[in-house]
Amino acid sequence: MRFFDRETEFEKLREIEELSHEVAQFTIITGRRRIGKTAMVKKYYENSTILYFFVARKAETELCEIFIDEIRTKLNIPMLEGKGMTFANIFKFIMELSQTKHITLFIDEFQDFYRINSSIYSDMQNIWDSYKNKAQINLIVAGSVNTLMNKIFKDKKEPLFGRQTNTINVRPFKPLVLKQIMSEYCPDYKNSDLLALYTLTGGVAKYVELFIDRKKFTERTMLDMFFERDSYFLQEGKNMLVDEFGKDYGIYFSILTLIAQGRNTRSEIESILNIKELSGYLKNLNEEYGLIKKMQPIYEKSTNKNVHYSINDQFLSFWFRFVYKYTHIIEAEGNDKLKAIAKRDFNTVSGKALESYFIDVLKESGIYTRLGYWHDRKGENEIDIIAEDEVDNKIEFIEIKRQSKNFDRKILEAKSQTFLKAIGTFKDYEITYRGLSIEDM
Repeated sequence: MRFFDRETEFEKLREIEELSHEVAQFTIITGRRRIGKTAMVKKYYENSTILYFFVARKAETELCEIFIDEIRTKLNIPMLEGKGMTFANIFKFIMELSQTKHITLFIDEFQDFYRINSSIYSDMQNIWDSYKNKAQINLIVAGSVNTLMNKIFKDKKEPLFGRQTNTINVRPFKPLVLKQIMSEYCPDYKNSDLLALYTLTGGVAKYVELFIDRKKFTERTMLDMFFERDSYFLQEGKNMLVDEFGKDYGIYFSILTLIAQGRNTRSEIESILNIKELSGYLKNLNEEYGLIKKMQPIYEKSTNKNVHYSINDQFLSFWFRFVYKYTHIIEAEGNDKLKAIAKRDFNTVSGKALESYFIDVLKESGIYTRLGYWHDRKGENEIDIIAEDEVDNKIEFIEIKRQSKNFDRKILEAKSQTFLKAIGTFKDYEITYRGLSIEDM
């Protein structure tokens, strides 16, 4: 699959590159695993000289040999080496060199220095602080373990706290980009195929690429590939999250599995798992790992009773719903049986994904200042999407149906009247109603 999107990120990289000729720049690239952080940086600099240091899990001396060779090859300059060569020596050399020559250095899997020699971060801090004022350096770092990257740069006790000058957050492909990809590789695609791609990948670049490269363009062939024996996707959840969660991963996995099944209130999860104090785990999943979000009716104050949790990653939501939950079927090599279960329930699961898809579309439009859902205190009169424009005083009530024929405007209008009576703050607003379906993707 060819490279898509990232125009906004490229513009930011261009700005940073220009600044780095005058003032030293230290940029953090963030984003979940497989999102395309490395591919993006390499694509942007494909016609430029860039030092690329990949922090493999090797001894520091081995890494230094690789890094020294990269410097010799890319910069065509000699560099002393010895048995006692450390990363601190190399970084100091680069910072000294950048006082007379502009250098772009990209360090990938930056968090893995913790496994090799954690003192590297304090060494870097001392060297950076000593040379940055005269350096022409564009230092870019990326990491795939968010908890460790947050610790490195957001923990006040850590040496590199506050040293970054820029942050670029790489996000999943937007719906418009997914449509562009499908249009290019499968011009006659159906909207149900586009929805399947969104449901199974959430717009994560690596996952999209896997389907496209194997020419799996339909809902059926995507599901076939997802559940085939030795599929890349079957181990992906564990591969992504075990390092993040550490020894508590079993508890976190159980919580996420329940949320993926729709058992998504704190009281429900506590009772099923028999965990008396769940708040710490939920807080971590929400704030530290960024994997779940609190869901509550729009304009309502947050209480424990009206808060529901949802997984904010489409791929992981699907993975916990159908893969981790049914690990025993995979271990029994019953992949076809598991695929049959997924196909049986796919309309329901993709129907929820359809709501997220349209939320993403509405966000992408830039029209609205507030988006959310609503239901009354009895859990009735549910409205799928309420979209407010506080600038032009407009509010739109939106119902999501898989098929447009199932949309009933009168029912939506009645629900909205219940909402307006309960909230009562939109007297001078222009009110509109809309039904959205798979036909509108």
